[in-house]
Amino acid sequence: MDLYSSAGSQIVAISKEERAFFVQLGTRMAELRRVQNITQVQLAEALGVSQQTVNAYEVGRRRMPVSSVPTLARLFGVSVEELLGEPLSAATRKRGPTPKLQQQIERITQLPKPKQRFVMEMLDTVLAQQGR
Repeated sequence: MDLYSSAGSQIVAISKEERAFFVQLGTRMAELRRVQNITQVQLAEALGVSQQTVNAYEVGRRRMPVSSVPTLARLFGVSVEELLGEPLSAATRKRGPTPKLQQQIERITQLPKPKQRFVMEMLDTVLAQQGR
C-alpha cells in the first residue's frame, strides 16, 4: 500500500493497482487534452480546480474525484468507459463527429446569428467546390 494524497489534506492508503489506474487515467486525460488543444488552465477552469491540480491528476499524484469523470468525458467528446480505459465493443462505440469538430460546432452555435450564417455560407462554398 502507498500513501496517496486525496481531496483536502487527508492521506489515504491505496493499493499499487489503484495507483496504476490513476496514473493511466491521468495519461489518457493529458493525451485527450493535448489532441484537442486544451490547456491545463482551460481544463482547470472547466473542472473548477487549479492548474496545479490538473497537473497532479495527469501525472497520477492525485486521485480525480468520481464526480469529475462525466464532465471530462463530455468535454473530451468520449464515453466515460473510454475515459476510464474500458475497451468498447463495436455495438457500443458511438459514431459521429470527432471531438474537435464537435467543439467547433458548439462554438459556432454560440456566435451571433449573422456570424453563424457567414460560417455556414463559407462551409457551403468549400463543400460545393469539393463536389465538383
